[in-house]
Amino acid sequence: MKDYTVKQLAEMAGISVRTLHHYDEIGLLEPAHRTRAGYRKYGEEELSRLQQILFYRELDFPLKEIGEILDSPDFDTVEALQQHKAALISRRKRLTQLISTIDKTIAKETEGAPMSHEELYKGIPKEKAQAWRKEAKDKWGSAVDQSEDYLKSLGKQELDELKSGFAECWQTLAEMSDGDPESPEVQAEVEKHYHYIRRFWGTTGSPDDQAEQYVGLGELYRADNRYTTIEGKEYPGFGEFMSSAMRYFAGQNLD
Repeated sequence: MKDYTVKQLAEMAGISVRTLHHYDEIGLLEPAHRTRAGYRKYGEEELSRLQQILFYRELDFPLKEIGEILDSPDFDTVEALQQHKAALISRRKRLTQLISTIDKTIAKETEGAPMSHEELYKGIPKEKAQAWRKEAKDKWGSAVDQSEDYLKSLGKQELDELKSGFAECWQTLAEMSDGDPESPEVQAEVEKHYHYIRRFWGTTGSPDDQAEQYVGLGELYRADNRYTTIEGKEYPGFGEFMSSAMRYFAGQNLD
């Protein structure tokens, strides 16, 4: 039976070595054995379990719940795969709807076709969109309306540049999350993040620097890993890192 190193398994699965270490630490995916030097080795059974983990992560299941499902004596691999297939078919339908929404957005920008508030969220499951928006409204109130109005006012190119710039900044910060959140390099990237967030909020140029709200956003990152999972990949400790880095930035630069 072939053994795989943690690096080989990470490359095959498209995840980070750090994620595999985290899965081992919490007992979700332990290696088949360790070498005398302490290096992790994985076999076919672990590859199969990782496949199931990644399927469930793609469907937004929390890690604790995934572990409970996989360790259940009633767990059936074939049945689970059939359920994954059904869920992915459903997701494909939603993606088709999202593409339609993008086409309407392009039409709005190129032909002046109006876009309704409902269409802004079209393609996202209705219950999830309503839950996200309600959660945001409960936390930030009318600021959500201000943000939506601002984003809908942007031209397509400007909005795409905003989103891509933020995504690059966010990925950079995730890759720096093993470091010191107060280091000059991290703080320079956090400053970029702060200005992107102000643009998303539609408050660039406001005399209120929103220090309290920015620190509060950092606390949200720390408390809810939905905000620190990037394209299905988890960055353990990223939320705590961002919370500390943002609090330090606010203390040093904001009133």
